[in-house]
Amino acid sequence: MTARADTIGGRPPAIILVEPQLGENIGTAARAMANFGVTDLRLVAPRDGWPNERAVAASSGASHVIEGARVFATVDEAVADLCFVIATTRRDRDMTKRVEGPEAVLKELCAAPGETGIMFGRERWGLTNEEVARASIIVTFPVDPAFASLNVAQSVLLMAYEWRRAAHGVPVPPPPEHPPATREDVRGLWEHLSTMLQPTGYFRPPDMAEKMERNLLLILSDAGWDRQQVRTLRGVLNHLGRGRETR
Repeated sequence: MTARADTIGGRPPAIILVEPQLGENIGTAARAMANFGVTDLRLVAPRDGWPNERAVAASSGASHVIEGARVFATVDEAVADLCFVIATTRRDRDMTKRVEGPEAVLKELCAAPGETGIMFGRERWGLTNEEVARASIIVTFPVDPAFASLNVAQSVLLMAYEWRRAAHGVPVPPPPEHPPATREDVRGLWEHLSTMLQPTGYFRPPDMAEKMERNLLLILSDAGWDRQQVRTLRGVLNHLGRGRETR
């Protein structure tokens, strides 16, 4: 097949594979990325370590993706510098986070200021609710519910294809007036607020505390903050904390 030359605007998203098991799966995902000009591969705690010769063999020549892959210990570290993150999942989630199809969500990603990423879960059971909470939005594929199983490489291929299609002919967005908040900024705000709320007994009853904290992160992750807004809010929290200490 003859490849068609495209004019692509914007920076390709990072691809984050969370705890991938087989090197072959990483390699075929890298091949899918290379097909559509996506090269930033991030691996969170790959089971068989890194580098992996089986990944190299399965990549079928996508060596630039494999060689540039970076390994992180946690999801938080892998997405820290990203401003807009998509979580892919095929399971219903007991959480209030916006869910879109791939076409709509990739258009949104292309318009997002700052660095972006797409997060894929483990081969057997995907992403945890805590990991999904760290994303900006959820995407699901319109697969046949009678057979909804996609492997990691298939999922990466679909999203990389939709990214390239959405980015075709789109001009590079101008730098925003106010830099967008990164996932690290948002997580810092969440931890700051949670730390202040814990001694007040807000997270109760105890068996609901974890879910309540996650729901708070969901709200903060979806808000589309810029960095100055996050700094302002944290300044407010610091002021409130000092006021409480002086009582």
